[in-house]
Amino acid sequence: MSLLLMRCQPLRRALAKCRNGDTMQANLEKFKKDLKALSRTGELLLLAMQYDCHPEAVEKAYGKDFAALKKVLPKFGTDYQSWYSESKALIKQLLPDRLADFARHYEKPKPRKDISYENYRIEDYLQGLRVTRGWEKEKVVGPDAAIPHLEQQLAIVKAVSSRFESSLFDIRQLVQADLFDSEIAAAQELLKSGFSRGAGAVAGVVLEKHLGQVAENHNITTRKKNPTISDFNDLLKGAEVLDTPAWRQIQRLGDIRNLCDHSKDREPTKDEVQELISGVEKFTKTLF
Repeated sequence: MSLLLMRCQPLRRALAKCRNGDTMQANLEKFKKDLKALSRTGELLLLAMQYDCHPEAVEKAYGKDFAALKKVLPKFGTDYQSWYSESKALIKQLLPDRLADFARHYEKPKPRKDISYENYRIEDYLQGLRVTRGWEKEKVVGPDAAIPHLEQQLAIVKAVSSRFESSLFDIRQLVQADLFDSEIAAAQELLKSGFSRGAGAVAGVVLEKHLGQVAENHNITTRKKNPTISDFNDLLKGAEVLDTPAWRQIQRLGDIRNLCDHSKDREPTKDEVQELISGVEKFTKTLF
């Protein structure tokens, strides 16, 4: 086999990875599985909270079946935090317009002059907050005020699941995420095989496309016909989607990409291209 053909093999394998649909299908199945598990865990967390607040009523409602169910109830204090974090991550990607609502049911409103049934939150429940009045300790608000908020959070998680399963859900971003994974893997293989400029160019295209999608997600538009990484970066920072450290990092990645694209400049180092690939992978997984 000639040296030229040998050097082309990594590129062929990289292109093959970009066309591979197995990763996409695996990710779709993973989302379905995660959503189903989150819904089930949320239901058990809600029951655990209801039992904590109204034990007699719950036992009466479930009758003899509750003895077995009680054994699988989660420990709310620790298990809720994991459920909350995992749910936020999925909502952020699949139903971003409900993310603020989901967090609002957990976080204590600020500022808050007094604590009432209307502004009691799950965060208060986790702290065991109870408000009483007078020497008779008349109850003003207690942990049971958090139940409606957990019910709403669970409803949002189930809405994500329903939207995912329905034909109304646009899976374009999921498909694009899979393509990005394949292209990043292709860039990594190109770099490994000595094609530094090609690897940087592929990674740069992924970053540019992803920033464009993030801008679209936040209804940010530009008059430029062919906006660059730098253009999107400035737009997202101006809209407060990006903070200054992230903006600076993307600016750095854009500089490396430009170095890879323009042959009249100096040759990019392997470390610089690796920095670009790693940075692109990070932002495609954390910036939406």
